[in-house]
Amino acid sequence: LPELSPATLIFFKYCQVFFSSQLFFARPACLAVSMASSDGTAWVKKGNEERCLFCRIARGDDSSTELLYEDEGIVVFQDIRPRSQHHYLVVPKHHQCNVKFMTGTAEEQELIDKLVSVGRSMLEERQVSLEDTRFGFHWSPFHSVDHLHLHVIAPASQMSLTSRAVFMPKSLWFVTADWVVNHLQKLASEQTAVCE
Repeated sequence: LPELSPATLIFFKYCQVFFSSQLFFARPACLAVSMASSDGTAWVKKGNEERCLFCRIARGDDSSTELLYEDEGIVVFQDIRPRSQHHYLVVPKHHQCNVKFMTGTAEEQELIDKLVSVGRSMLEERQVSLEDTRFGFHWSPFHSVDHLHLHVIAPASQMSLTSRAVFMPKSLWFVTADWVVNHLQKLASEQTAVCE
């Protein structure tokens, strides 16, 4: 077996502590609004926009972060700790919580599709092969900023061992964009079946 770095050991210890605690099962603060919201915004907390780092970046209030892309609803910027040559965060401007708490509405599915599309475009513009990429989301509670954001990483083969563990697909803490799309479609079909 290869020897694990101190950072990797700390990460795995963090996972062990977290999974054995009540924190793993707790709902985040952004779910303080009514869960029965009929307009699909149950995962948005009013007032978080002022405290949220990604909201400040999206508004242009953080002069230390360069926006690489911006449209009416999305911004893209480099991750503060890039894990490969290209590591971008694709972020909706409107404050929204983690993908774990999405319910499968059409708006949520469209948003995820748009985030992925913008991420692909960012790599294509930089002539980066889409064959060696990682598109995904950290599953709550394993994220440092409680604002929906897609990680776009390329080339994935150049990530360190620790980075591969942090951004490991099909893990308890990181899910691919494809998995999220399938998950939201499944939730939507289950809701449709219940309503019929």
